[in-house]
Amino acid sequence: MGLVLFPGDGDTSSPDVSWSYTGFGVFREWLAQAEGFALDEMRGFGGKRPWNEVSTTLAPLLNHPDDDGPDLTPIQCAAMLPRLQEIADQPQGGTTDPLLQRHMDDACQLVVVLQLCIEKDVDLLFG
Repeated sequence: MGLVLFPGDGDTSSPDVSWSYTGFGVFREWLAQAEGFALDEMRGFGGKRPWNEVSTTLAPLLNHPDDDGPDLTPIQCAAMLPRLQEIADQPQGGTTDPLLQRHMDDACQLVVVLQLCIEKDVDLLFG
């Protein structure tokens, strides 16, 4: 069983991005690290640090329940897109680390999904 993020356009052929629940957790840890903090120090992830103490446009994705909670609106997607694109576009210096490559691929796929949500003015769904 896993998690799929997809546009709420009702089109089953629309692009999506999927992970195992563990894989999604590792992906979010990687994104949080790129934003300069450790996810496990945050409330809801084992820590006590409140979310209002970090400044990141990725907060709606990072601080979202794995398989429940509100969908992300096109406005939230538009706010997250530039930073996620920036992370996805970072040069990796020819690394062969398969986990890093997977994170980069997932970030690129998520960029495509966010762009579609914005273009079609539909929510990003977690399923």
